[in-house]
Amino acid sequence: MHTLNSSKVEITTFFLIGIPGLEHVHLWISVPISLMYLVAILGNCTILFVIRTEPSLHAPMYYFLSMLAVSDLGLSLSSLPTMLRLFVFNATGISPNVCFAQEFFIHGFTDMESSMLLVMSFDCFLAIHSPLIYSSILTNARVAKMGLVFLIKSMFLVLPFPFTLKRLIYCRKSLLSYSYCLHQDVLKLACSDNTVNFFYGFFVALFMMTDSVFIAVSYVFILKTVMGIGSHKERLKALNTCVSHICAVLIFYVPIIALASVHHFGKHKSPVAMVLIADIFLLVPPLMNPIIYCVKTWQIREKVLGKLGLK
Repeated sequence: MHTLNSSKVEITTFFLIGIPGLEHVHLWISVPISLMYLVAILGNCTILFVIRTEPSLHAPMYYFLSMLAVSDLGLSLSSLPTMLRLFVFNATGISPNVCFAQEFFIHGFTDMESSMLLVMSFDCFLAIHSPLIYSSILTNARVAKMGLVFLIKSMFLVLPFPFTLKRLIYCRKSLLSYSYCLHQDVLKLACSDNTVNFFYGFFVALFMMTDSVFIAVSYVFILKTVMGIGSHKERLKALNTCVSHICAVLIFYVPIIALASVHHFGKHKSPVAMVLIADIFLLVPPLMNPIIYCVKTWQIREKVLGKLGLK
């Protein structure tokens, strides 16, 4: 710690928390957490490998899925070091610079995943509404450009975070609320003026949440299109093409909405509930997305089983 004056001491180390009240079993908790990380990383790498090596999967839908897998890998790898250090070795300390870097990657890949879910909802709508011109609209070149644009947008959107946080002074408090670093959590520890950081963070959060609004609008149009199909069997077939995406959207957004609701409206917030929801947000989507798409998409399932020699 560095002394600023007689009444303030600058914090040089932040402290993460595991699951409050269960610190004595953190080592045992690390076992399922490690397995979840392992399955998530292997699952998303498998998706990427299969799409890369199978010419029949070189289509817009699968390119978007590979971008989603990259986002999931980014989220997993961004939180993996601190989560394992915390639960395996009970190492709670983290330097501010490392913390700022971690929250940059977590927020960046979170926005990228949100953007991928948005563009995949447009892909679903286009496949149902205009199947005859689908391939002429979503060409490989356009898909690649869209992926690059969303990647650049996501990284540049959160790029100011670490630099603006680094300008602040941190004193008195050093305990964070979660097992990894988030922008709004670090911001609460600052004892200097953080008005600019607060409003920019609010702008970024609002910008990210517009994706969920556009996804909802996309599904309104999808349902309108499906209801216009005469055959009941064809309606079910059309909706079935979007089941995997609907599951991915729910798995991603429900923890975010739950965490925001508990944080803003909970009069007696449970620290355990807050930590569990935050951990679910980072652990479950990267874990479940490859499983969902392997189970519900027969083209992916068939190729994965074929690579494993189980076809």
